[in-house]
Amino acid sequence: MTLAERQEAFLNAILDDAAPLPKGWGNSQAAGMAVYRANYRHAVISALAETYERTALYLGEAGFRQASINQAIAHPPSGWTIDAAGEGFDGTCAKLFAKNPEVAELAWLEWSMLELATAPDTAPMSAQDFGAAVADFGDEEWGALGLTLQPRATARLVDHDLTALWQALGQEGAERPELQLPEPQTCLVWREGERPTFILVEADHAAAFATMQSGATYTDMIGALIGDNAEPTPEEIQNAAMRAGAILGRWLQEGVVVGLT
Repeated sequence: MTLAERQEAFLNAILDDAAPLPKGWGNSQAAGMAVYRANYRHAVISALAETYERTALYLGEAGFRQASINQAIAHPPSGWTIDAAGEGFDGTCAKLFAKNPEVAELAWLEWSMLELATAPDTAPMSAQDFGAAVADFGDEEWGALGLTLQPRATARLVDHDLTALWQALGQEGAERPELQLPEPQTCLVWREGERPTFILVEADHAAAFATMQSGATYTDMIGALIGDNAEPTPEEIQNAAMRAGAILGRWLQEGVVVGLT
């Protein structure tokens, strides 16, 4: 076997109990591999438990262990730190707990907040500074306006009350709240100073945030709020423009915007 082939066989044997051992290995190596495999899985599970404290509480020991083992097999960490083992865990939870989609949403939130903890420091743009910067803007300048959003801030649509769930899991003995939202909302995740935080806001924030985060313009943001209507009426355009202004105002209020482009 070449070194690369032996390394691949070794890795496969760690991830899969049924995988063949590298050629030439006997019973003593097989026994050692069993110990090594157990140590590896324990390390990954421990890392995931530190990253996903609330998800672990919500699932319970057995459920979280099942999800962690699946994560360790399907998504072995490839980075320099074992903390990266948690990447994509929300996808693992989505597959394993399809009947409880709030699990994947909670896991996504925990990972997003962990990512923000090590994001570059930035200073939020105040509403006053924004107002001064755009004071002389005409329609053309407004249409071409771009935003620099806080690094690693993120947003997605959710169907469950993550605020209530997060608070309940942070209080020992708290009752599980009613989680299903009447309609989807956007979970907006960013950092206040050094502290990752989140809020639930109206659903249309998600499309607006994704648009501006991609480097698009204010005109594109209004278009995202209009939706798939190829021939919007003047009233629909006006309503979308007003809505874009309200969303931008909320982002400035929360400190998500850090500059203009």
